[in-house]
Amino acid sequence: MIGRLNHVAIAVPDLDAAVAQYRDTLGASVGAPQDEPDHGVTVVFIELPNTKIELLFPLGEDSPINGFLAKNPSGGIHHICYEVDDILTARDHLLTKGARILGTGEPKIGAHGKPVLFLHPKDFNGTLIELEQI
Repeated sequence: MIGRLNHVAIAVPDLDAAVAQYRDTLGASVGAPQDEPDHGVTVVFIELPNTKIELLFPLGEDSPINGFLAKNPSGGIHHICYEVDDILTARDHLLTKGARILGTGEPKIGAHGKPVLFLHPKDFNGTLIELEQI
């Protein structure tokens, strides 16, 4: 059901410092900051030859990233994202297997302009998983 690894998301306490580190220290190709109000984050994508790194920074006081950074003040891996052919088919399959979908269970549009869903980390070895329709 899952396809390629789309990205690994890292929550960061200082977006400018993280961007500079990837761009200047690691020599990576860094995109522009992009606000995602529906998800409460500002994202920056780092383009790698085989995948992407998504830097996550809180957008507003209600951002889910605030809680993560409160527990992990230096930042850290927040989630991994896998591609799926059809997000609704994937959701329905997962529900029959007992997996929990976060939120309403209806896909939202993600940072790439495609439908996404998040799976409860307690169902996947403590890892928050994002599914993105290709």
